[in-house]
Amino acid sequence: MTDDRRSAAPSGAAASLSGAAACPAGSGGAPHPLAPGGAGRAAADALLRAAGAVVPVLLPGEVPAVAVTRHEVLREVLAHPEVAKDACHFTALHDGTVPPGWPLTTFATVDGMTTADGAEHRRLRGLVTKVFTGRRVAALRPRVVALTAGLLDGLPGAAAADGTVELRRHFAYPLPMSVICELLGVDAALRDRLHELSNLIVSTADGAQAAHREIIAVLTRVAEARRADPGDDLTSALLAAQEEDGDRLSAGELVGTLLLMIIAGHETTLNLITNAVRALCTDRGQLELVLGGRATWDDVVEETLRYDSPVAHFPFRYPVRDLEIGGTVVPRGTPMLASYSAAGRDPDAYGPDADRFDVTRRPAARNLSFGHGPHYCLGEPLARLEATVALEALFTRYPALDLAVPDAELPPHLSFVSNSTQVLPVRLGG
Repeated sequence: MTDDRRSAAPSGAAASLSGAAACPAGSGGAPHPLAPGGAGRAAADALLRAAGAVVPVLLPGEVPAVAVTRHEVLREVLAHPEVAKDACHFTALHDGTVPPGWPLTTFATVDGMTTADGAEHRRLRGLVTKVFTGRRVAALRPRVVALTAGLLDGLPGAAAADGTVELRRHFAYPLPMSVICELLGVDAALRDRLHELSNLIVSTADGAQAAHREIIAVLTRVAEARRADPGDDLTSALLAAQEEDGDRLSAGELVGTLLLMIIAGHETTLNLITNAVRALCTDRGQLELVLGGRATWDDVVEETLRYDSPVAHFPFRYPVRDLEIGGTVVPRGTPMLASYSAAGRDPDAYGPDADRFDVTRRPAARNLSFGHGPHYCLGEPLARLEATVALEALFTRYPALDLAVPDAELPPHLSFVSNSTQVLPVRLGG
């Protein structure tokens, strides 16, 4: 791309669309301002779907983009050979449209396989796949089971004076964070700060760029420590990984890979566990189906991924030329959001009851929460392992566990990327 590129994203009088309140788009395809926040997420997603399969939106900083909201169109986009991940194709990032300090810059510019295409992406993914194997993930099961049991043992002692337990803080967060940090060889003392920083990054708040700089510095020190003192961990294995032609991860690529694995390796599972508990407690009949053996915990995870995706709108992809997608021409260089939470309730893919949580659902369409195509999430097996072990153990130990407040009153995570609640107060029961 040359510097004479022009953004041709849609314009017009903007309608309002946020997690808290949403209005239909104005005439002429006016873009929806997409604000952080998840309250009313389902209603906001429904309005986006009603506006079309590819909907003009405005990101923070008044940056134009499009959201892909329908299952089949999103599936096409995720595997489209002319839809890129490399930010060299992001028109507004290079023509002065993106404001200084833009909180979403990290998603566009982080060094690693999430922003690489073609042969470069295959090279980076191949190096990671070489050490992050199915066998390594399967071998983690005993450790996941042990960590889960220990956290469950500690829940009664974590209860507040009124008997409530903040399950997100004391269970849903420490399990995946402990697993991914042990896997990467990250010192336990760094875990809470890494979680705080990753939360800031996915919140798309003003402090996101500062959080990105700090987390890169922390992970650089982790890599240096593992280089000086290798261990039986993934970071050491990545440092040692080498293709037959001598190719290896650069320092920036290694840290970018660690960043991806830390954030995706715990934020997604944290939200998945949280959202599953909410759904099961809100509809006890669904929980009884599982406890009675008429559905499995794998079914719970699968339906939660569809019904309440851990990721709402994931940035970014860019058409490398003007492309007609879902009946809409998207100009080259326009940032595209993969709207997983909207696509998960697409009635065209999941039927007229797509807004209902149903653990017995057997849809013809496989949910897209872990992506599709070349960038399909490498951590999917680990996330499924952690979530199924955690949910089965939690409700086996505490079958009467229930929400301490109505689900509608739980404060949403202030992000349009991450989809969950900030807290999950429960009563263990019995």
